[in-house]
Amino acid sequence: MKTNRRVVGTVVIASILALVLASCGSSSGGKKAQENSGGASRGKADTEEIKIAMITHSAPGDTFWDQVKTGAKAAAAKDNVDLVYSADPDGNKQAELIQNAIDQKVDGIAVTMAHADAVRGAIKKAQKADIPTVGLNAGIEEWKKFGLLEYFGQDESIAGEAFGEKLNDIGAKHVICVNHEQGSVSLEARCSGIKSTFDGEFEVLYVNGEDKSDISSKVTSKLQSDSDIDNVAMLNAGFAITALKAVKDANSDATVDTFDLNPELAKAIKEGKIPFAVDQQPYLQGYLAVDSLWLYKFNGAIIGGEKPVLTGPTFVTEDNISDLARFN
Repeated sequence: MKTNRRVVGTVVIASILALVLASCGSSSGGKKAQENSGGASRGKADTEEIKIAMITHSAPGDTFWDQVKTGAKAAAAKDNVDLVYSADPDGNKQAELIQNAIDQKVDGIAVTMAHADAVRGAIKKAQKADIPTVGLNAGIEEWKKFGLLEYFGQDESIAGEAFGEKLNDIGAKHVICVNHEQGSVSLEARCSGIKSTFDGEFEVLYVNGEDKSDISSKVTSKLQSDSDIDNVAMLNAGFAITALKAVKDANSDATVDTFDLNPELAKAIKEGKIPFAVDQQPYLQGYLAVDSLWLYKFNGAIIGGEKPVLTGPTFVTEDNISDLARFN
């Protein structure tokens, strides 16, 4: 079953990339788009400008979301889209941002659902206002129940399972999974996935993701109190660097591995300081979320065949980090 889900994601992404390439060509994304654009494109849609809101649960300073935004901006530039990006890690405040987008009468909304119950009502209001809405990054279990058109992201349970298997492969025996946002469905799924496949001793350590000093002190304290811990599984690339320092401060021999990537983390992998990271391709998530709404607006296209479009997981190690152009 796991293999089938990965195959579906690979096939769907291949199909999407073909659509993206087609939309950059002379067809400009389909017959209806041709009619609106006069058939001329050459890398940028000649369709009328539309406004799309992307609303995420990003915390201030989290560089992971820079990659999502970069992908979204690239699609917006190609598609003649006025992109409005906003974010708040608090689910209720994120719901308010969705309402703001509705009030602005945007042509489409791309939203993350890390705190699904908090944003459910606002998403329903968007749908009542006939605003096409897609999901990305967080909410893979909820997007269909909420009536979203499409979903772009990583199945965090599958990613966690793969992470746990990788830990078995490298010989880890005692792992702590450091969760920086208790209650986030995506992060809880990552830790649960690791637990389901990892053969050794496993614990979850909750920390405050909005306070790096809290992360550092709690990881350091945990490692000092239990010298048997030989691996620290981080759920965020930026915090993985913080964990490296905590390991040093604790005089521990534990290794640090993580989900997600950023330039600093990529450098640490190149230098052999971190054995591996799980990449969910956030650039692709942002790009596809915006591009899909443009395709729906001008061609009625819906990507994925009622299945989530999986953008990960892929493992990044010292052996293949140089292949990732965005980090070289």
